[in-house]
Amino acid sequence: MTGDVAAAEGGCHLYSGCGFPAPGQQDFKFDTMFTIGAWHVTKPEVLAILCALAVIVFFWVAFASPKLIPGKMQSLGELAVIGVRDQIIRPQLGKKGDKYLAYITAMFFYILLCNLIELVPVLQFPVMARIGFVLPMVLIMYVLYWYTGFKTKGFVGYFRSWVPTVPLFVLPLLILIEVAKYVVIQPVTLAIRLFANMFAGHLLLSIFMVATWYLTTASISLVFAAGSLVMVFFVFLLELLVGLLQAFIFTTLISSYLADSLEYQH
Repeated sequence: MTGDVAAAEGGCHLYSGCGFPAPGQQDFKFDTMFTIGAWHVTKPEVLAILCALAVIVFFWVAFASPKLIPGKMQSLGELAVIGVRDQIIRPQLGKKGDKYLAYITAMFFYILLCNLIELVPVLQFPVMARIGFVLPMVLIMYVLYWYTGFKTKGFVGYFRSWVPTVPLFVLPLLILIEVAKYVVIQPVTLAIRLFANMFAGHLLLSIFMVATWYLTTASISLVFAAGSLVMVFFVFLLELLVGLLQAFIFTTLISSYLADSLEYQH
């Protein structure tokens, strides 16, 4: 149960004798909706599946029967694919990145939907605010990243490309830094950036939603409730922007890492 629902069901308003039901970790924990064998399915898992199905169905419908003169769905699909290609992939990888077009396009729109679903009434939770959904995407990306590096440069050549051309006396330190960069820093920051932004955004939106409810009483506090409601609107717009930016940043970084794997030399 989220903080705003708990406040509403408890009739918790200012001057009612109860304290402010501050949002917190409880807003990221969900009861089991139903079970499939030993799998206890929760709301974030259902939302993640719905977002994945939405992406699959959209592109399936758009390109199931492509025509020379596209219809509305095919036009939208082509616009989506071309947008990802021209704004994310080609600036990092050039035309050779087109072979990753399906993967990166799917990732972009999946992350975007998982982020923006927070703004849909009733659903109201960004899937990427649970790091357990972010880590598998990072793992998939790093498997592809390393596989591409091994395929392009060979097993030994790929690791040799990590070694910078520097004076011998600083080489051991820089090797440690480079290993930390590729093995720890890049995957951790890639995951934390997406997770932390969506976690903080959901928490901020919850705070102002609960505050609006809590302050709504037949007194002067109604003025403050109106102010809090205005903040809900602005945070809503902020989350719309952040959701789009995080999808863009995540897939842009995937493209740049693949470019490093294909071309990067010290």
